[in-house]
Amino acid sequence: MNRALTLDDLILAGIALAAGLATAFCSRALLRWLAKHAKRTRWSGDDVLVDALRGVVPWAAIAGGAAAAAAVLPLTRTVQRTVNQCLTVLLIVVVTLSAARVIAGLVRTVTQSRSGVAGSATIFVNITRALVWAIGFLVVLQTLGISIAPLLTALGVGGLAVALALQDTLANLFAGVHILASRTVQVGDYIRLSSGEEGYVEDINWRQTTVRALSNNLVVIPNGQLAKTNMTNFTRPEQQLTILVQVGVAYDSDLDHVERVTNEVIAEVMTEVTGALPEHEPTIRFHTFGDSRIDFTVILGVAEFSDQYRIKHEFIKRLHRRYREEGIRIPAPTRTVALQPAPQHDTVPIPQQRRPEKAAGETSARSS
Repeated sequence: MNRALTLDDLILAGIALAAGLATAFCSRALLRWLAKHAKRTRWSGDDVLVDALRGVVPWAAIAGGAAAAAAVLPLTRTVQRTVNQCLTVLLIVVVTLSAARVIAGLVRTVTQSRSGVAGSATIFVNITRALVWAIGFLVVLQTLGISIAPLLTALGVGGLAVALALQDTLANLFAGVHILASRTVQVGDYIRLSSGEEGYVEDINWRQTTVRALSNNLVVIPNGQLAKTNMTNFTRPEQQLTILVQVGVAYDSDLDHVERVTNEVIAEVMTEVTGALPEHEPTIRFHTFGDSRIDFTVILGVAEFSDQYRIKHEFIKRLHRRYREEGIRIPAPTRTVALQPAPQHDTVPIPQQRRPEKAAGETSARSS
């Protein structure tokens, strides 16, 4: 049998609640001061930790004060147990949310430190947050006295059915994880697929990869399709690349003079056009005796994929102008067509056959 409620019990309970509130207020102020100092450091992980503690510590202080107040009051065992369970569930929910925020923030920080971009961490952050929430939910059920064994069994059977129904979605999910884990494609890379799509990778999330074409249009590619197709990454292993420009000159040209003039134009373009690589050694290689000209290839260095169009544009303009000044001809393809007269065949006239004349006697006999 419980004793009666007295004024001393109320005072002690009020003191416990006030102590909990005061502790929550002081801890919040202290953590706010720590957050200002954490922003001055280079490591972003301390910002995540302090931000998580600002959400956990005040609530824990309030829950502790409420539990102390409930312990002082002459409550029945059933009520006491219910109050403790409610406070425990509240504390578990707060800790779960804060833990999800901390772990997701740490995962994002680690991903950013390795890849240098924030978009590629989206899928890992979402998976981590979902796992922490699921664990917290199971802990809450166990605290409330609900057995989670049947739930886990049902989730296993239901998970199999869901997996069969969401094959494409799960394929995109695991393909996105594989793409990010292998680091073959990252945000900011310029890629080209065998199906023709190409552009800069904007984001890789749990379902799809977003690519921005040079026309600023967004191309959305499912991760499963991206993992199966042949792909060229123009940013890996290095962003700088070489381009080939095909040129041809007439057969009567002095090839040494052509090579010298072309090298002068290359040096001019490499030093004056944005995106060119002056330190890259250009190369000229004659390779084919064509139908009407001698063909050769000019190899230039560019800083990134999109710079090649501007450099080709300037190089062809300046090379054409310089060839005209130097008298170097770039002949157009020609074809010589020889026409022969058709052979004359002698014709032999075909004699006409005359019908034989009928005898006069035969005609008269038929007349009579």
